[in-house]
Amino acid sequence: MSDLDRFEIMTGEEDRVHEDLIKKVCELSPDEEELMDLAELFKVFGDTTRIRILFVLTVSEVCVCDLAAVLNMTQSAVSHQLKILKQSKLIRSRREGKQIFYSLDDDHVRSIIALGREHVEEM
Repeated sequence: MSDLDRFEIMTGEEDRVHEDLIKKVCELSPDEEELMDLAELFKVFGDTTRIRILFVLTVSEVCVCDLAAVLNMTQSAVSHQLKILKQSKLIRSRREGKQIFYSLDDDHVRSIIALGREHVEEM
């Protein structure tokens, strides 16, 4: 049974379905695994502390002690959030002597933050 057939059965309104539109949407829609990964990514953005950390990292690469000072948090609390951001591949780290410095993983993260801010400012 195709996605279109399932849609028609669920709605019970075959005469109102725009088959060309439904077919296009079904062809272009990501698979369930990709949708789940995307939902998990957005969950990471759902925490104010992590957003604050990401915003700091849009400005500069920083170490945990600097992040803790800027955010008025303990280094332990910041480290916990950094671990989540790193697991989500939103940030990366580099070691310099005994210190570890954190930065955004790539420009996509910077773009997500910028687009999010732009959207919120338009509300």
